[in-house]
Amino acid sequence: MATETGATVDSSAARTEVLRRVRAANGGTAEAARANEAWSAIERRYCRSATHSRDEVLELLEDRLRDYDAHVQRAAEGDVALTVAKMLAERERSRIVVPAGLDQAWLPEGFSFVVDEGLSAKELDGFDSVMTGATVAIAETGSVVLQNVAGQGRRAVTLVPDYHLCLVRARDVVETVPEAMERLRATSGLPTTFFSGPSATADIEMTRIKGVHGPRFLDVILLT
Repeated sequence: MATETGATVDSSAARTEVLRRVRAANGGTAEAARANEAWSAIERRYCRSATHSRDEVLELLEDRLRDYDAHVQRAAEGDVALTVAKMLAERERSRIVVPAGLDQAWLPEGFSFVVDEGLSAKELDGFDSVMTGATVAIAETGSVVLQNVAGQGRRAVTLVPDYHLCLVRARDVVETVPEAMERLRATSGLPTTFFSGPSATADIEMTRIKGVHGPRFLDVILLT
């Protein structure tokens, strides 16, 4: 994250150090090894793999996302830029922040795309949209998972703008949560965001309010 002075703080490294100190205070690596052994010994009888065909899994993801008030569109790899342009035009969006490393072939002409290079929250608030890729999507829960990697960027970038256009490759769609967790195992130390539809919450009177914790509007392009 960027501070007011312009310096960059690696929050993931800070978290790793805090957890290291906690583990050391609780008995160090020996205690951690015992905990891991006990965890591995837990019997797991729940569904841990896909039970539907690939087409059914993709359809399930689309159904869940639409149920959560997201707009979903399929597109072939060669038609991504045209689909992006159509969605941005329909949403009347023109100034979009994108993370470093996003595929340039996805960016159509006629729009202002600005690469995030440590923009402050105030600067991010000046954009009406953010466009990213995704690490994995879970059909069963209608969830999309982002990590702090090239093409997806910092968490703040996807939380401040009012509209999020997210591109998900079909090969990165899994059916179950355990499948997603297995995919995320190797990068579990990275800042990770799960979302299912646009940001929304409800007060004690059950009045639904959108945009409290993130974008009010979400579009997903499923690359097939």
